[in-house]
Amino acid sequence: MKNRKTLITVFALLAIFLSRFIPAPAGLSADGMQVVGIFLGTLLLWIFVGIDWPSLLCLAALTLVPTLEPAEVFASSFGNETFTFLLFTFMLTYALSQTSIIKRIALAFITSKWAQKGAWQLTLLFLLSVLFIGLFISPTVLFFIMLPILEEIYEILNLKKGSSFASMLMIGLVVSCSLSSGMTPIAHVFPVIALGVFESIANVTISYAGYMAFAIPAGLLIFLFMFLIFRFILKPDMKQFKQLDKADFKQVTFAKVSKSEKVILSVFIIVILLWVLPGIISPIMPDIAGVIESFGTAVPPLAGVVVLAMIQVEGKPLLPINEAITKGVSWPSLIMAASTLAIGSALTNEGIGLITYVSEVMEPIAQGLSPLLIIGLFITWATIESNIGSHMVTSQAVTSVAVPIALSSNAIEAASLAAVIGLVASIGSATPPSMPYVAIAGSSGWTNTIQMLKYGMLVAVGTLFIALLVAYPLANVFINV
Repeated sequence: MKNRKTLITVFALLAIFLSRFIPAPAGLSADGMQVVGIFLGTLLLWIFVGIDWPSLLCLAALTLVPTLEPAEVFASSFGNETFTFLLFTFMLTYALSQTSIIKRIALAFITSKWAQKGAWQLTLLFLLSVLFIGLFISPTVLFFIMLPILEEIYEILNLKKGSSFASMLMIGLVVSCSLSSGMTPIAHVFPVIALGVFESIANVTISYAGYMAFAIPAGLLIFLFMFLIFRFILKPDMKQFKQLDKADFKQVTFAKVSKSEKVILSVFIIVILLWVLPGIISPIMPDIAGVIESFGTAVPPLAGVVVLAMIQVEGKPLLPINEAITKGVSWPSLIMAASTLAIGSALTNEGIGLITYVSEVMEPIAQGLSPLLIIGLFITWATIESNIGSHMVTSQAVTSVAVPIALSSNAIEAASLAAVIGLVASIGSATPPSMPYVAIAGSSGWTNTIQMLKYGMLVAVGTLFIALLVAYPLANVFINV
């Protein structure tokens, strides 16, 4: 094991620091080769070695790319809105985790009549609740709403880090968050980007109703596929779990909810409302929705942290800032998220030119294939890229190349293909660069990057075939443009 890690480390370092000197293919610059080498080398280190120093190495290596100024690298990582969103959300959820409220919610899940039938029923109930809530709110917001509930379930069930059951629940949370964001365009940017690209090229609008008519059934099939993977491939050890009963948790007692807990819960709910209201009220109150939306994702939790730090009960703040920063923030996860944001920015930088190069390479390849193979090619491209890179970039880049080619073919429904790409681009959850919360989950200790890669890619295989054989034909039925 030690020798394997050493070999991987050496290979990764060579890729990070020497890829610039490898002759680049026509159309790709030396800077592009360097960024690709940094991406692949860092990805290997994240998966097989660790997340701490490789994340910092990634940032340091990016500052050596001539096209990228160090200030630009730091602005795209630690200065990115997503980084500040994660920081303040960690602090806010820490305040909530110190109350009995999350434990009450977790216990309600575990002791419900359905969950009492067994551990598999509990798993299904939890993941379905994630999938349902996620139809209407941002996947990153959803992850941080459900994470403290899941961690409380771990504690109540006495699950240990590294156990297969705990790992399955964390992987399921991640995949369900991503999957739900592809099933509707409501408050979900990735399918909206794909629909917007199609509209800008074809000058035709795809209705949200038409999108959801095919995406929700296809998403449920992918969810079922994920659950079957858990049941028959992951096969977690559940021997210690008999039928769950409220009597099993009679030792878990609660005092009456205190005023402090009510204030913390109220602030948390207001923050959630600021996140989700714009998508709900925009059709009837667009001006108000626009004002709230202008806050972005980071301002609401920042405001929540400030409010809880200002309010004191018995001479103590509801949220001690020093305590929240030291105990509530997972700094290794946060640094890893910063590096994924920086490498994602570098991969899409116009000066680096990787997106342009990939588009130019893919277009002539696609034009020489049969319609079915063209559809399969773009769905495969979107599936793979969404698992190893940014969902947003995947949706933008793949749709931009696919739509013109599809429009030039009488045998391909361009609107259906664009919509399916929007679905598939949202789902990837195999590696840290795909979404910030994948990095958080992989570094949490409840699962790890190897487990995320293995089962994320297995879900990707099912996603690919369901998208090709079910989602695209359904889209042809429900999307009329």
